[in-house]
Amino acid sequence: MSEKTELEGLESYKEKINPVTKGTVTWKEDLIFEARTQVGYDFEFDGRVQWGCAPTESLLLSLGGCMGIDVAMFLKKMRVELRSLKIELSGERNPTPPQYYRKIDITVRASGEGLSEKKMKRAVDLSHEKYCSVYHSLRKDLEVNVRYVIEE
Repeated sequence: MSEKTELEGLESYKEKINPVTKGTVTWKEDLIFEARTQVGYDFEFDGRVQWGCAPTESLLLSLGGCMGIDVAMFLKKMRVELRSLKIELSGERNPTPPQYYRKIDITVRASGEGLSEKKMKRAVDLSHEKYCSVYHSLRKDLEVNVRYVIEE
């Protein structure tokens, strides 16, 4: 299957993305903030990680979500009938401020009818190398290791 055939329809998926993203983060109490997306989804950040997630956790999970969406879309275009798709992430942070991510390990686990090594590698590579907006918004010196596992 050619790259053009594999990616047909992806353009329309990517065109649905707003060119400008907005949101609000409002202090509630202590180190707790309520975040609201431009379409109204709410979640909480908590500096003490007792009532909500840490902002760095949400960044790591956003990377997994972005890659997951890409990989699912690519595999669908490759006529794979997904049964499962799970992204596991582990981030190593700088020990002193700013405590940015220095290294992130990602494992993409998937199963499905018609899933092959070639299709899985292609989908993961396309997301990581070209399409994952979150990954391409991160520091250029960030070490990211991506592997995949095809499960039965």
